[in-house]
Amino acid sequence: MSPLTDPPATTPTPRIPPLYAPIPPAVHPRHTAIDNRTAAWARRYGGGTRLSERLAEQDIGVFAARILPTGREDVAQLLGDFVLWLFLVDDGVIEEGELGRAPGALTAALQRLLWVAENPEAALLTDDPLAKGLRDLHARVARYGTAGQVTQWVNALREYALSVVWEAGHRLAGSVPDLEDYTLMRLYDGATTVVLPLLEMGYGYELSPQERAHPATRAAAQMASFIITWDNDLLSAHKEAQEAGRTGDYYLNVLRVLTHHHGLSLAQAVSTAIAQRDRVMVHFQRVCSALASQSGPQLRQYLDSLGHFVRASLDWGVSSHRYTTPHDPAGLPSTFAPMPTDARAEPLAISAISWWWDPHRLRLSPSARRSRQASGNSALLATSA
Repeated sequence: MSPLTDPPATTPTPRIPPLYAPIPPAVHPRHTAIDNRTAAWARRYGGGTRLSERLAEQDIGVFAARILPTGREDVAQLLGDFVLWLFLVDDGVIEEGELGRAPGALTAALQRLLWVAENPEAALLTDDPLAKGLRDLHARVARYGTAGQVTQWVNALREYALSVVWEAGHRLAGSVPDLEDYTLMRLYDGATTVVLPLLEMGYGYELSPQERAHPATRAAAQMASFIITWDNDLLSAHKEAQEAGRTGDYYLNVLRVLTHHHGLSLAQAVSTAIAQRDRVMVHFQRVCSALASQSGPQLRQYLDSLGHFVRASLDWGVSSHRYTTPHDPAGLPSTFAPMPTDARAEPLAISAISWWWDPHRLRLSPSARRSRQASGNSALLATSA
């Protein structure tokens, strides 16, 4: 860990150019109704705070409707409400609350909520708005999911909790992790993995343990998380920098990691982060295409949903008031780039995730590999030479 200096009174705001978006946009036809109900859910379970009112105006239900554009409306509704609950925790408890600088106390608070998520019958936190909301979410997850999916959802919440406590340690110390550690932390504290069980519920299926544990499936899900969180870091950079400039609060994103540890200017950090997400985006599509060619309909639907999740995050990020900040316009891009800035087939220089580019570890069948080569996308095998 390396210490951070206090943010300057006026924190520089990066310019974010159009981002590469090869996945077509989509949205559930009932997105307006879903968003309205999610806003009402925020007011019901948000404790009547200014935060809940603010979140109610950030189109979080539309975000969920983009993730499940042809899925069950009731599950898209569940997803919108769940994402809003996560923001109540992230913004209210961690980012804007005292617990964000107290890893031990934060661990205890999150453990209580995790106990409620796993044991909603327990007489614990009975008057707490977050716990009440979590009990409502658990009941609906159990209604639309299998017992295995409920367990997967709770376990993903536990992963999220562990990562935000990790981040709280850096906030307390005023330190910044290196790129390796930041990548590992960000894949979970971005709360992307907690959404994955709902991708299955939205279309009424459950992946087999073999399908979910397949290295290529795991790599595809992790790559989706990487792209989503890197995009979020880029698109939220103005909001975070300006808030830090006003309050002096600690903030952390990939741009700060790159400037702090790699000596890059802010503009160079933006270019580097975009190149990283572009290279992963290109490879994500290669792996999903190759895996889909040897998979059944359920896994193909899952891979398709991962793609919708990636595009939904991008579309929501450039349009939601959460990041466009109308009171202090962020100047986010209104168009998308037609080509990636980096389409190389070599792994990123981050050892924890370099295995994503290893075709032998991904264990894709020879027929799937030949199919991709025949279509001109031979880069998937480039690292095996």
